[in-house]
Amino acid sequence: MKTKIGWRLILGGAMLALGLACATQAAEKLSPKERTDRDAVCTKCHDETESRPILAIYQTPHGAIGDSHAPSCQSCHGESKDHLGGAVAGKDKRPRPDHVFGKKITTAGYEPDTAEQQSETCIACHKSGLRKFWPGSQHSTNDVACTNCHTNHTPKDQVLVKSEQPKTCYTCHQEKRSETKRISTHPIDAGKLSCSDCHNPHGSQGPKLLVRNTVNETCFDCHAEKRGPFLWEHQPATEDCTNCHTPHGSNITPLLKSRPPFLCQECHDGPHNSPVQYGTNVKGNNTSASGRGCLNCHAQVHGSNAPTQNGARFWY
Repeated sequence: MKTKIGWRLILGGAMLALGLACATQAAEKLSPKERTDRDAVCTKCHDETESRPILAIYQTPHGAIGDSHAPSCQSCHGESKDHLGGAVAGKDKRPRPDHVFGKKITTAGYEPDTAEQQSETCIACHKSGLRKFWPGSQHSTNDVACTNCHTNHTPKDQVLVKSEQPKTCYTCHQEKRSETKRISTHPIDAGKLSCSDCHNPHGSQGPKLLVRNTVNETCFDCHAEKRGPFLWEHQPATEDCTNCHTPHGSNITPLLKSRPPFLCQECHDGPHNSPVQYGTNVKGNNTSASGRGCLNCHAQVHGSNAPTQNGARFWY
């Protein structure tokens, strides 16, 4: 048992030292000349003839030569001394760079780093703010790398454009795409709302990678009028908005899981304090079943400040 713990401590220390070394390398400050000289080692081969627009990185913040915090090619891909040394005798290609990014084998035949290794290289610089919960997050533990969503060698990273971002998310979350095509939906396709307005893909303290700690807190960012406080609080609305609503899309407005009165009767299954028989085939003057729509009377279902005269809760 002690031996196992000892090895774990040694391994953990080694990984921490390696992470700090990577962070130091990636975070080092470079003068414009130092940056240009370092990149020239790579760009003398990786130029405009590449199948992918490698040099387009100079149109992005990562390629801002005048910014001392901007990385060089080697900050991300490593010094790659073996790769720079040329092809080894008996082999038809150079050894791979120290760090290779991507989802699959590159056009040069290099196998990319693991998702964890790729993300560690990025997190060395991008480890604060929205990324502080990345270690242990759902995407991290499911082998999603930063490069699965982000593209660095391009002036326009699609996932950072509000109207284009959902296309990247739909690559994996295809069921959410179909939900947004339903009759009632958030204005995602209209470009007024993106996935990151509600979810933090880099990790969160809340459920489902939500930007807030709870579902309701996230919804209240836009729907502040539903927050209250109210004199009469509707318990399911106070607990979780998704008790009644499905946020990505529904065929029942407004984003309801089922139609009233059936949605209401999932909780309110009693006779509604009426002496008249309660049911779908009731005839006569039955005010509790008027129009078969609970919202005809109970318009303020999220909460109400109505007085209790005649039991008029959630009326006004």
